[in-house]
Amino acid sequence: MKFLKSLGQLAFPAALLAVAPGCDQPKSAVNPSPSAGHPVTNAPSAQQVFEDMLPKQAQPTLQTIKVWVGAEELTTELALTGMQQMTGMMWRTNMPENTAMLFIHATPRQAGYWMKNCYVPLSIAYLDTDGAILEIHDMKPHDTNSVLSAALNVRFALETPQGWFQRHNVSTGAVVRTERGSLPETFLRRQ
Repeated sequence: MKFLKSLGQLAFPAALLAVAPGCDQPKSAVNPSPSAGHPVTNAPSAQQVFEDMLPKQAQPTLQTIKVWVGAEELTTELALTGMQQMTGMMWRTNMPENTAMLFIHATPRQAGYWMKNCYVPLSIAYLDTDGAILEIHDMKPHDTNSVLSAALNVRFALETPQGWFQRHNVSTGAVVRTERGSLPETFLRRQ
């Protein structure tokens, strides 16, 4: 994922999501009417500004790397830049069985992912700095509620077709590695 140069851009999607207002906020609450004692403006609401920043189409297939979870192999797209991470699986209509998308966080943190504009049911594994799976969650298409990690030390997130981890008998504690070595060796070497 043009590995280290783009790691500095990874905080942008998280910051963007942190300031996003709730869904379905009534427009009258954002742009009050003159009868409420407020002037009418043509300024867009915070919700509209946020919506305008979101991707409007699927991104092309990203750079891939072979990843193993235990003995199970996945062809994995690397979401390295802020825009690649913000787009993720948005607007895509399928995800083959042994494929995945890997997200690299600049620092360990509590992670949260949502499914806005995602048509494919996904599972997500939150991984620590060593690439060990801390948690696995299923995510529903179009759900705009963040799936937050309980762990505060998530460094990587791995999205797969929903149920992949269960179908392949992969559970917490399993370690993810790449064709180049461990996740730290592959992505964190020069940090």
